[in-house]
Amino acid sequence: MSVSLDAASVLIDGPWHHRLVSANGARFHVAELGDGPMVLLMHGFPQFWYTWRHQMAAIADAGWRAVAMDLRGYGASDKPPRGYDSYTSSADAAKVIRSLGEESAIVLGHGLGGFVAWCLPSLQPGVTRAIGSLAMPHPRVMRKASILSRDQRHASRYLVDMQRPFGPEREMTKDHTYVAEILRSWASPYGEYPGPEDVERYGNAMAMPFVAHSAAEHYRWFGRSQIRQDGPLFNRRIRGPIDQPVLYLQGTEDGCVIQASTGGSEAYVSGPYTYQSIDGAGHFLTEEAPDRVSGAIVDWLDSVDA
Repeated sequence: MSVSLDAASVLIDGPWHHRLVSANGARFHVAELGDGPMVLLMHGFPQFWYTWRHQMAAIADAGWRAVAMDLRGYGASDKPPRGYDSYTSSADAAKVIRSLGEESAIVLGHGLGGFVAWCLPSLQPGVTRAIGSLAMPHPRVMRKASILSRDQRHASRYLVDMQRPFGPEREMTKDHTYVAEILRSWASPYGEYPGPEDVERYGNAMAMPFVAHSAAEHYRWFGRSQIRQDGPLFNRRIRGPIDQPVLYLQGTEDGCVIQASTGGSEAYVSGPYTYQSIDGAGHFLTEEAPDRVSGAIVDWLDSVDA
């Protein structure tokens, strides 16, 4: 490959500034832009902080402090051998918020990051003022759909594939084919995403040392926990209700989270609930429909702050 596959390759220049934050026994990379109350942004698989770049600018322009973090094991954050589960990811987010000088923040997540955002009010109470999820319903809704819906079971087959030892890591790192397939199959078939530069950017980031293994391990925890005590306990702990404002954005053409099979997240929310369907967009909402998503987020933030 033509670029150096180390942490420096994901420290992309822009109006934001980069820093490393010690939290929960590891160091996390964050990109920050703007001043005001904090909005923490968490990416999904197979991406890193950069997927939020459009929203960071819009959020900062609206008077907020946008902080996009690399999750444990991704991008320029540490990649320790353990800690790839939703309990630890929730603690990571909470400690990053506190390490950045805030008692609480509004937290938005996409995909895997959205899964973690849904968990935070239950697993780390007091650290969130409001939460938002893009392309990921409440974890209990997602679990039920993956069992009962044939379409969602088919879309979630990557989770089964991730349970294999070693094989997924080899496929994710030997070239960009795996990442390209994920990006194309989960994105809308009617749009132009991903382009060659998207495949190159996220393929290179996945090929960085230890990233593929870290990414696979969290999905392996999803599988392993269902046959151990921690799975049922986790599902009980997050059953809610969430009494904070919640935003949920879902693309109509999402190839990973099937819109028709994954409704019902509002059943786990007792606070104000805002749902918006993004017509014609797939799973990667922040990049497939950046202006519409940025507008929806800023409008919701204004309502939370009102």
